[in-house]
Amino acid sequence: MSRKALIAANWKMYKTPAEATQFVEAFLPLVAGHSRDEIALFPSVTSLATVVLAVAGSKVMAGLQNMHFAEEGAYTGETSASMLKAVGATHTLIGHSERRQYFNETDEVVNRKLHTALKHGIVPVVCLGEVLAEREAGETASVLKAQITGALAGISADQAAPIVIAYEPVWAIGTGRTATPEMAVEAHRIVRAEIARMLGTEVASAMRILYGGSVKPENASSLLGEEEIDGALVGGASLKADSFAAIVHY
Repeated sequence: MSRKALIAANWKMYKTPAEATQFVEAFLPLVAGHSRDEIALFPSVTSLATVVLAVAGSKVMAGLQNMHFAEEGAYTGETSASMLKAVGATHTLIGHSERRQYFNETDEVVNRKLHTALKHGIVPVVCLGEVLAEREAGETASVLKAQITGALAGISADQAAPIVIAYEPVWAIGTGRTATPEMAVEAHRIVRAEIARMLGTEVASAMRILYGGSVKPENASSLLGEEEIDGALVGGASLKADSFAAIVHY
């Protein structure tokens, strides 16, 4: 089954609204007419509305790096699904390793956020991946299976179509180290097999699994050329328009 790749930019805690606007103005001409892949930008919450307006009329989409599972409430500093929708966001990242590491997000929290995103028609990009100690101990498969099982708990095959998975080996995020294409493909196959076990082979074969972890213009083609890899979640290399455009054009 042919899966349309998604190339996503995770800007993390970078870019003011003015800087975000400058990026979009430089970036859109570089990807004008590009239709092979979907493209999404994930700015910080203060730049989200700015980016939504800046990409209007283009095929580039905008999402947020995090979303709370509650509809509303006394959750200081958080952003709800309805708030995302109100400013025109179409996507959200869920369970990025930095959210898990620094803000103690668990598989249960990831699962609750996933249910909320699907309820509100927001495309969820669910992140998962092992840390270096787990890989060196030979625990990659068990860690990925546990994360997928936790994330997809209570999700039916009928609900699953919008879900995107992003495999990000934690040891490769921001370190300059990158999984080889063979390592990435092996991990993607583990994830896809677990999705098939839970939701069926048809759902698993249709679900996009992105790779993230020090993706750069220099390694994008070798990674994204693999049939099992359905796009990329890009961090540092997405902060400059020409660098991110080069990845889009891998």
